Amino acid sequence: MRVGMGYDAHRLIDGDHIVLGGVEIPFSQKFLAHSDGDVLLHAIADSLLGAAGLGDIGVHFPDNDPQYKGISSLLLLERVREKIEEAGLRVQNVDSTIVAQQPKLMPFISQMRENIANVLGLDLSLVNVKATTTEKMGFTGSGEGIAAYAVCLLVGKWH
Repeated sequence: MRVGMGYDAHRLIDGDHIVLGGVEIPFSQKFLAHSDGDVLLHAIADSLLGAAGLGDIGVHFPDNDPQYKGISSLLLLERVREKIEEAGLRVQNVDSTIVAQQPKLMPFISQMRENIANVLGLDLSLVNVKATTTEKMGFTGSGEGIAAYAVCLLVGKWH
C-alpha cells in the first residue's frame, strides 16, 4: 500500500466560471492557469503521482507546454490513472477538500465525486470531496484564490 498527498492553489481573476472536479461552476471569476485550473483534480493527480513515486503533475504536464493550454483536468487525471496502472498500481480511494470562501460548492459536489470516480474507475463510495472556508482568513478567505488538498491510497494490482 502507498499513501499520497496533494495540494494545489490558483489565483482568481475576473471571469464567468470556475472548474472544480470537472464541473463548470458559474462564478464572477475564473482561475488564472495554463490548463482549466481545476485545483481539485490537480491536487488529486499530485496525490496519486506522489504515492506512486512518479513526481508531480508539473513533471508530466508542464505549464509551459502549449499542448496543455486550456486542457481539461479530467483528461490529465485520466492520463495520471494510466501512469499509475502502468506502474502496477491501482487507486483504492481518494479523499479531498476544497478551500474556498466562495462560491458555495455543496450543489456541485455530487457531480464532482461522480466525475472523479468515473475517471479513476472507482465505486462512488471510494471518492470523497469536501468543501470548507477559512472564515475569511488568508488568500482563500479574501477571495484571491482557491486551494485543494487530497490524499489517496494506492495498492498493487495483486491485492
